[in-house]
Amino acid sequence: MFNFEKLDVWNRTRKFVNYIYDVTDLFPKEEKFGLAQHIRKSAISVLSNISESTSRFSNKDFMRFNQIAMGSLFETVGQLIIAFDRKFLSKEKLDILYKEAEIIAKMLSKFYKSRGE
Repeated sequence: MFNFEKLDVWNRTRKFVNYIYDVTDLFPKEEKFGLAQHIRKSAISVLSNISESTSRFSNKDFMRFNQIAMGSLFETVGQLIIAFDRKFLSKEKLDILYKEAEIIAKMLSKFYKSRGE
């Protein structure tokens, strides 16, 4: 088992990414290679950068990958809001994903601070 697999923030983000896939599967077919793909990529980027940060030995590198993860999370939220505006996503699902993103953001912030700023 890799170290990142033991992290609460990584496991929570993994569930978030899987829910993103479930939700974007319901988008119109013409969005398969549009907004749905962008949302998936930015969500995956959060998970990937958390994973990669754990392989970094310097605090500077660790922090940089966590900053990228946070940026990707914010990007995902912005795209989810657009999906809601376009009526591809219900208010209920947006609220669930938004709240989950807030929790992950707080966990990422704590994780970032765990190595010292």
